[in-house]
Amino acid sequence: MPGLSQYDAEGFFDEAFEASGRPRRGTELLLRRLEALGPEAVVRHQHAAERALLNLGVAFNVHGKGAGTERIFPFDVLPRIVEAAEWERIRTGLLQRVQALNRFVDDVYGAQRIIEDGVVPRHVVESARCYRPRCAGLRPPGGVWCHISGIDLVRDASGELFVLEDNVRCPSGVSYVLTNRQVLKQTFPEVFEASDILPVDDYPSRLLDLLQSLAPSEGDFPTVVVLTPGACNSAYFEHSYLAHRMGVELVEGSDLLVVDERVFMRTTRGLEPVHVIYRRIDDDFLDPDVFREDSLLGVRGLMAAFEAGNVALANAPGTGIADDKVVYRYVPDMIGYYLGQQPILRNVPTWLCWDEADRSYVLDHLQDVVVKAADESGGYGMLIGPASNADERSDFAGRIRANPRNYIAQPTLALSRSPVIVDGRLEGRHVDLRPFVLCGRSCYVLPGGLTRVALRKGSLVVNSSQGGGSKDTWVLSERSG
Repeated sequence: MPGLSQYDAEGFFDEAFEASGRPRRGTELLLRRLEALGPEAVVRHQHAAERALLNLGVAFNVHGKGAGTERIFPFDVLPRIVEAAEWERIRTGLLQRVQALNRFVDDVYGAQRIIEDGVVPRHVVESARCYRPRCAGLRPPGGVWCHISGIDLVRDASGELFVLEDNVRCPSGVSYVLTNRQVLKQTFPEVFEASDILPVDDYPSRLLDLLQSLAPSEGDFPTVVVLTPGACNSAYFEHSYLAHRMGVELVEGSDLLVVDERVFMRTTRGLEPVHVIYRRIDDDFLDPDVFREDSLLGVRGLMAAFEAGNVALANAPGTGIADDKVVYRYVPDMIGYYLGQQPILRNVPTWLCWDEADRSYVLDHLQDVVVKAADESGGYGMLIGPASNADERSDFAGRIRANPRNYIAQPTLALSRSPVIVDGRLEGRHVDLRPFVLCGRSCYVLPGGLTRVALRKGSLVVNSSQGGGSKDTWVLSERSG
């Protein structure tokens, strides 16, 4: 194994090694197999995996600085391993959380009991950028709003897992989970076959089953489409990949038409009815009649068709209220309020800058905390205090004072690390984990999820747009123990 004896976790919790330097129980077999292959063979496999991803076209589009460029999503061939007992706790914690988030969204656009009872302040909800008054009174099929969720988890220096962020609008990344597994099976068959790992390959069929179950009762074979903003979107590879794996059409807004509150797809055979839309477009751009009138990405009249019950949208419009980083602070309270339970997975401690006392603390400790904009994602709109300079802190102090509702702060966690191959040797890099949850008549958690890696040495930002990469995530079955 390249550099195994020299590997140093540098005082961080390591996903593969104990503090003593011994491999964790779940990683022992993997490391023995890799050591038997030898350093040169492992590096060759790394290069083979990179070529395979290149041939598959696994890429994302970059916006902002360097906009208009397409990059291959970096991949580290050493998998992250999650043992069966830990995964069961993660799985049940995710199901609990997504159930509460669904209840919250349904309540916010319905009776608003949680607001009337003072659990979540009204101004927090109504001032959120993703709150959609137009959705009041809507009732999606089965009362489920968040059909596909991606919940970001991190581990601190003590080894405890926390929920860092909820993604319930258009969560991305599952295509990398599936392609990572495909590539690792091809490039490391001898290691993969020696392990007892829960499969992920059936996700597209499970997703299709979920989407078809949402259709209005108009026949046995509902038409499902994936609605994409187009090839310039950063997640376009995923949109096309999932459409292909499900065997459904990938469409843009110009491919769809609403007639008499029913959605049709333009085809060479004429107009064909559409029953379910897996939308990968934010609410703002879905329907120019309702949201942004200048949108060229959506479909005029789509919301009327949705409200009439003639088409299902996944995820339902309005779910972004549960993505808001200020609303995040109240999710443990939602779990208690709706489910009468304590959270299985805890939140990261969070200061709300709209609160005067919290704001005062944050402004006095900018050099120590991470500040996040409530309406940003992808690693943008952040200040990492310990890595910032005086000018950056002054800039964020001004932003917070000008718009305190839009900012939260959290302690700078010493994120756990996992070994990656760097120049033929092992080095530790910080990681997080984004598992994916499907919810319809029943709920399913994809085993593992996307392990994102901050490939820049010392970086805490794992997002692909900020130089991050990924690993395959192996969840060991109970039999492996």
